[in-house]
Amino acid sequence: MYGSEDMKKIPSPPGGEAAPPLCAASLETAFRRCADFQARRLSVGAETELFICWIDGLISSFETAEELLRPLCDPRRLGGADAEGVFAALLDGAVSAPSLDERKTLNELCEDLTHGRCALVCDALGRAISFDLRGASARAVGEPTLEKSLKGSRDSFVETLRANTALVRRHLATPQLKLAERTLGRRSHTRVALLFLEGAAKPETVSALARRLESIDPDALVSLGALEEALSEKPLSPFPQLLHTEKPDRLARWLLDGRVALLVDGLPIALALPVSFAEFMKVTGDGSMNGLVVSLLTALRYLALVLGMYLPALYAAVASFHPEMIPTRLLLSIIEAKKDVPFSTAAELVGMLVAFALLQEAGLRLPNPVGDTVSIIGALIVGQAAVEARLVSPIAIIVVAVSGIACYTMPSQDMGSAVRLCRILLLLAGIAAGLYGVALVSCLIAAHLSSIDSFGQNYTAPLSGRAGGGVLKLLFLPPRPGDRRRI
Repeated sequence: MYGSEDMKKIPSPPGGEAAPPLCAASLETAFRRCADFQARRLSVGAETELFICWIDGLISSFETAEELLRPLCDPRRLGGADAEGVFAALLDGAVSAPSLDERKTLNELCEDLTHGRCALVCDALGRAISFDLRGASARAVGEPTLEKSLKGSRDSFVETLRANTALVRRHLATPQLKLAERTLGRRSHTRVALLFLEGAAKPETVSALARRLESIDPDALVSLGALEEALSEKPLSPFPQLLHTEKPDRLARWLLDGRVALLVDGLPIALALPVSFAEFMKVTGDGSMNGLVVSLLTALRYLALVLGMYLPALYAAVASFHPEMIPTRLLLSIIEAKKDVPFSTAAELVGMLVAFALLQEAGLRLPNPVGDTVSIIGALIVGQAAVEARLVSPIAIIVVAVSGIACYTMPSQDMGSAVRLCRILLLLAGIAAGLYGVALVSCLIAAHLSSIDSFGQNYTAPLSGRAGGGVLKLLFLPPRPGDRRRI
């Protein structure tokens, strides 16, 4: 029903080729020139020879010796058994490994080894047993770096998939939290977990996402870019179509709201869908503050959104095409500030936006102390020198600075990048056609947002769609005691 069985399928070898036999020689051939592949032969009993192998660094050497090698070397346990008897005893619990699985194909065993398991291979039987003896060489759970929270939990996702699923289950300790796994990437064999809350998520959404994952066939999955593009309804759109978070409590809230989540092994970020534009204007701490305060801050973010997108375009359009709209005293002040500036208003704004973008990239890419220094020098010294040299007017610097600061208030970095791109398009339209150009590009942006559909949900909800609610539902948070469904 939910496609979880399809998620567990393992693809067959490409081209219809016959799978190689499961034996020690095949494993050594598959992992040739791999310096971290470790193997040794063990003689169990009089006639049974086993081949034990693992990837160095992915499993614990101490646990391998205590839970696997010591029982196998004990003649009182397996000394008198043949190959069939040894395998039967191992499957019945002769070793104290927490979990084990029998494997009959080389592809399954290679995938187990690369995911941190230890394997016992018997050439005589053409069978193997993989044991879960993974080591603890993973980053410890720490505080989130991007999503700060004053009253919420302080744990964040790490690069280990099973640790991330355990963090989510701490917040949703119920068997209704369902989890299905799949391996993506022909070479990377990256495990992806699909999580949803039964009874909250729509079955058709879960099934649609499972089918979409089945259709993805990348060469490797080592970043979120390829996965996001494959799951987005409009991959060419600059607006984000998946939610991101590094906090398990926020992901738990999304699951309670009926969303479906994805966790990728090796990435400390969770994805969730379906999504709407309004969700990108919320922050982690909204659920921990008073409803009136949250409503005020949400309205402030939307005001910052409008300023960040439209302020440079409106100034360029009014100053170049509609100066009669500017109050007389302000117009005289602008003329006085620009009388010695050799560049037009359009050239000033474009140049300042380019300089602002360069300073932003320099602050992000350089180390923290150097990046902070570059930002201070660029904002204070270079800006003041440009004004004193009559290269730009003070009003242009104020407009660009206010617009840039407003874009920094976006809770989502992806949404902030989309807003900056729209700001450039609106500015070019304002320079070319004044307010008419700004209005035309605004209509095109609105039409584009309305055309995006995120797994059955309108991207512009609650301003559109069946749910409705309009601006009041968009800006104001209703009292939580009145919500009897979930708290």
